[in-house]
Amino acid sequence: MCGIVGIAGRSEVAPRLVDALKRLEYRGYDSAGVATISSGRLDRRRAEGKLVNLEERLDGEPLPGTVGIGHTRWATHGAPTESNAHPHFCNGVAVVHNGIIENFAPLRAELIAGGSVFHSQTDTEVVAHLLAGYRTDGLTPREAMGKAVPQLEGAYALAVLFEDEPDMILGARSGPPLAVGHGKGEMFLGSDAIALAPFTDEITYLEDGDWVVITRDGLEIYDEGGSRVERASQLSQGAAYVVDKGNHRHFMEKEIHEQPEVVSNTLSHYVDFAEGRVKLEAAQLDFANLDRLAMSACGTAYYAGLIGKYWFERFARLPVEIDVASEFRYREMPLPGRMAALFISQSGETADTLASLRYCRANNLSIGAVVNVRESTIARESDAVFPTLAGPEIGVASTKAFTCQLSVLAALAMIAGRARGTLSAEDETDMVQALVTAPRLFNEVIRAIEPQIVTLSRELARFKDVLYLGRGTSFPLALEGALKLKEISYIHAEGYAAGELKHGPIALIDENMPVIVIAPHDRHFDKTMSNMQEVAARGGQIILITDEKGAASASIDTMATITVPEAAEIIAPMIYSLPIQLIAYHTAVFMGTDVDQPRNLAKSVTVE
Repeated sequence: MCGIVGIAGRSEVAPRLVDALKRLEYRGYDSAGVATISSGRLDRRRAEGKLVNLEERLDGEPLPGTVGIGHTRWATHGAPTESNAHPHFCNGVAVVHNGIIENFAPLRAELIAGGSVFHSQTDTEVVAHLLAGYRTDGLTPREAMGKAVPQLEGAYALAVLFEDEPDMILGARSGPPLAVGHGKGEMFLGSDAIALAPFTDEITYLEDGDWVVITRDGLEIYDEGGSRVERASQLSQGAAYVVDKGNHRHFMEKEIHEQPEVVSNTLSHYVDFAEGRVKLEAAQLDFANLDRLAMSACGTAYYAGLIGKYWFERFARLPVEIDVASEFRYREMPLPGRMAALFISQSGETADTLASLRYCRANNLSIGAVVNVRESTIARESDAVFPTLAGPEIGVASTKAFTCQLSVLAALAMIAGRARGTLSAEDETDMVQALVTAPRLFNEVIRAIEPQIVTLSRELARFKDVLYLGRGTSFPLALEGALKLKEISYIHAEGYAAGELKHGPIALIDENMPVIVIAPHDRHFDKTMSNMQEVAARGGQIILITDEKGAASASIDTMATITVPEAAEIIAPMIYSLPIQLIAYHTAVFMGTDVDQPRNLAKSVTVE
């Protein structure tokens, strides 16, 4: 995740900006930069690589100024070069940005047609040109911000300086978090409380859609409609912890809400959004010359692998053998020469997964690892490492790590399809265009359905048993939904392939059995509706998770219908992960369980 810091201070800010950025290094980055206003002039220093390179640049070329913004960048649009590093300038406007501007291409084309000259490959520079254009038209910084923000599509956080308003920083949030820190005669802006911990412990978190004007003396917050609003401040524990809950009750809730940002950063590692192609150099495994792929994992990571199996087989025509690691390691699976193995683990230390890896290593297979911790044992013992870039995940029940694993697997399946000649250039472009919408859709889903799920979860908490049903990639999601519910709420839940309903589980259906049906309006929808009719005929309480087309087509009474935006097939499992995560979380909260540390469970299972 990229990092943003801003300071409206009374002393030199460049060294303080760098110090704050260091506290955001855990998010991952490949370049960094700071900008300040001094003597009525904007100036900046940028550097590729780690912050030490930026510090060396500042040592040789000091940057004066008491108001400034800083950024650590994880490249999305354009290579990790100095010219693509933030802040980006345009005619007296400086911008830093986290996230993805989905509609940057048409905006850029329109701006170029109007005479704009771009100096980077980034989507961020579009924002600087938009704001600069409105200033040229005579708008104030507030008016320019209010007019520019509604034009931006995607998930993003922004910090902006205007050269002719040297005491002001503007910020905006649509998805990725942004917090304002309160000081004595100073104000601060940051991606999270960790960055601001050296300066203050009083934090105001912007709500989704907010934008803010910060001066040394205070702040003004506007909502997405442009109306002035007040947001409560609170004391932060950012100084005491490596990561902070922010304005969330639990780490699990925070990590659910972080998904628009972390998924965008994960995808950007594997996909060139500007070119509309996957990055073949990210492959590391020779997919073109494989006859088969073995996959193994445990728990939630295993369910991610099951979804990956559908993708590899459909898009790359690569057969996949997948098993839970505790079974894989003992069943003595034959491992032919033209086979590779792929292991999935959040921690990279899971004992059974590591043992399975070593079994494959002993049989001379090429090994790939999808892991969140690149220094882990599984990563070190693999030939190819595919990082998920989810950042620290504190909640035991995996949420953002799961969707980041899905992001990696989707990209790898596309890379494999391209390498094997089974994915056309047109299909690849369509799928990349779908992937770029994922962060925005995550954000829209959270905002749209969470209030409904809070209400539903109060009702769900009175039941003792729950079934989940799905077809295609929704079947592994049914398994994952059941796992989430039972591990943090302690309600017994089971996931089934919807077509298996008649082969046993239907015997359990009565008025005391809620059945959660995951059914996007896809090629499996009609069959899944038939299974829903069977549940309804036996008095089952149906909770349908679908899109608008599915909701309109489902002529059946439900306990609740949760409607999410229509999503392309490649990203549907990621988008439909959100309702099942939120159902488990809010049900557990209502029941009063220990959400972040459920009984009998550990985050990393390092023994058999």
